[in-house]
Amino acid sequence: MCTDCPERLASDRDGAFATFLAHHQDLVYGIAWRMTGRSADAEDLAQDAFVGAYRALWTYPPERIRALRPRAWMAAIVANAGRNRARRRRATSVAIDDAVANTIVEPRPGPEALAQRREAARAWRARLEALPRRYRDAVALRHVEGLSYPEVAAALERPIGTVKSDVHRGVRLLRDAWIAEEGALTMEGRP
Repeated sequence: MCTDCPERLASDRDGAFATFLAHHQDLVYGIAWRMTGRSADAEDLAQDAFVGAYRALWTYPPERIRALRPRAWMAAIVANAGRNRARRRRATSVAIDDAVANTIVEPRPGPEALAQRREAARAWRARLEALPRRYRDAVALRHVEGLSYPEVAAALERPIGTVKSDVHRGVRLLRDAWIAEEGALTMEGRP
């Protein structure tokens, strides 16, 4: 994370923007990928977000730039760009396959472990996609992207208390769905 990016951007927008982009490209691409579910679309959305950020910086006075919380600001820009794109396309999907797969650490997994990991990731993605959008967005930004509650609140343009509630309810719904699925498997005779 770049703590001095706002100060550098306030002093030299053009010169500091490449560093700003490098520090935030993974976050922006991750959010874009989860919103679109496709690499090419995510790249386009990430590029749109950075172009929008660059243009916005030229309309801000230096004091406003210095006060920026860059992660939350960029998350808000890419989330808004994604919502605007979704409105135009009418349907989006949120995929967390890679995020879940990358959080499970196993040295040299065998084919069976890889298949189980992929299946678990698909199941969690389906559970997340089944959530109402307000919960899905809050949970994905908080637990998949790792944004703090204030950053999620800024990204979604909601009060922090609402975001905390949405994350809590979304996680509870995910847990309830998982428990229901596990119960159904046990009833079918699977361990």
